[in-house]
Amino acid sequence: MKTPDLTIIIMKQNKSIIYASLLLALFVSACKVGKNYERPAVQLPGQFAGAPSADTSSIADLQWKQFFTDTTLQGLIDKGIKYNYDLQIAIKRIDIAQQQLKQAKLQWLPQLNLQVTGQYNRPSDNSLNGLSTSSFLGSNHVENYNANLNLSWEIDTWGKIRRQKEAALAQYLQTFEGTRAVQTQLVADIAQGYYNLLMLDRQLNIAKQNLAFSDSTLKLTQLLKNAGEVNQLAVQQADAQRQTTALLIPQLEQSIAIQENALQELTGQLPGSIPRNPAQLQEFNDTRSGLPAKLLSRRPDVKSAEMGLAAANARVGVAQSNMYPSLTITAAGGLESFKADNWFTVPGSVFGLAAGTVLQPIFRNRTLKTQFEVAKIQREQAVLQFRQSVLNAVGEVSNALVQTEKLQQQKQIANTQVTTLRAAIRNAQLLFKSDMANYLEVITAQTNALQAELNLASVERQQQGANIELYRALGGGWR
Repeated sequence: MKTPDLTIIIMKQNKSIIYASLLLALFVSACKVGKNYERPAVQLPGQFAGAPSADTSSIADLQWKQFFTDTTLQGLIDKGIKYNYDLQIAIKRIDIAQQQLKQAKLQWLPQLNLQVTGQYNRPSDNSLNGLSTSSFLGSNHVENYNANLNLSWEIDTWGKIRRQKEAALAQYLQTFEGTRAVQTQLVADIAQGYYNLLMLDRQLNIAKQNLAFSDSTLKLTQLLKNAGEVNQLAVQQADAQRQTTALLIPQLEQSIAIQENALQELTGQLPGSIPRNPAQLQEFNDTRSGLPAKLLSRRPDVKSAEMGLAAANARVGVAQSNMYPSLTITAAGGLESFKADNWFTVPGSVFGLAAGTVLQPIFRNRTLKTQFEVAKIQREQAVLQFRQSVLNAVGEVSNALVQTEKLQQQKQIANTQVTTLRAAIRNAQLLFKSDMANYLEVITAQTNALQAELNLASVERQQQGANIELYRALGGGWR
């Protein structure tokens, strides 16, 4: 009777192992542990507090070039998007997350490694290995040469690899939305800085005009003093009032230079002046806020928080699957010989092996259980962070709407006050020349008018800032 070839028997056994492993893998991979992501319930009002109407459209739907029509400001924002370092760092984080996502997608594929080894072993002549080598091989040393390909493939049991891919994708989207959030804040910061610069320019012009007016008042007071109509105290009071106005000029010039440097830094440039045309001052009249529910899809920081929650949810599935058996199929094949001269002799030097391994963690010092429990707590934490981001977004929009409305009322009052005090200055001068009012009344009228004009410029600046903040809070600026 002919004895079966040992090689044929081994090959049949290996095939049986592989087939059994594949059948088990198909059965187990149908079981996907962990919950699929669902957006948690959040509390949203039907309408923003302070919104004039429940309009479905919103200013956040406008691109930033449509919302900001000032060409100088558009140039600054465009330069900031290109060269701002914080935004560039955020973009690099997207690149990192993209590479991690590519890696996660390839976890489905088996790992294949090439290994080439050469071994020389010279045992002791008096050792058992030495005596055996001399007896069987007729040599005092053993050589072994091996060149093989090793394949290892972890079957996606319990959907672990799919959950890892979900987590990587969610992390990528989280980073992407985070970068958009950086851009929306950058656009708003540049716009705020630019309009603050225009306000300072306006206040500087107001101070210079009032200084010229104070000069004329001082000259008039000196003439009246020479004519014996007033005393030296009146001249000193007029001069002190002029000095107070003059002091504002270097203070405002300092603030202008600092604001210019801050804007240059936001746009990634070295400190320096910024050419501008104050005549291009933009009026913001559009305050359409849209529906609060749209914040969930429009605000980048809210979407980033939600993607963080989706990633945390996927990591719970990964941690849970780590506690279950894992199935790995391994195979190797190549050329092996104990002599270099017949290393590549085929088929004599050919070898191969295959195996399927099922690994069930039994005792790991509660490590896997702890990882699973921590992952669930982190998911709960991510839910709270998402809800907090929604709450912050609604609050910011509501605050900006209230500021927009109330600052409009303040502007009307401040305009009326400026008109009244300018008329009071003219009346005080006429009465002073007619000796029907004293110098203190003239100085008081000038001081009040100066403060009112500076305050009007500040209120208009705050109104512009509130509209810019409303645009950012609604999610505008990343398009």
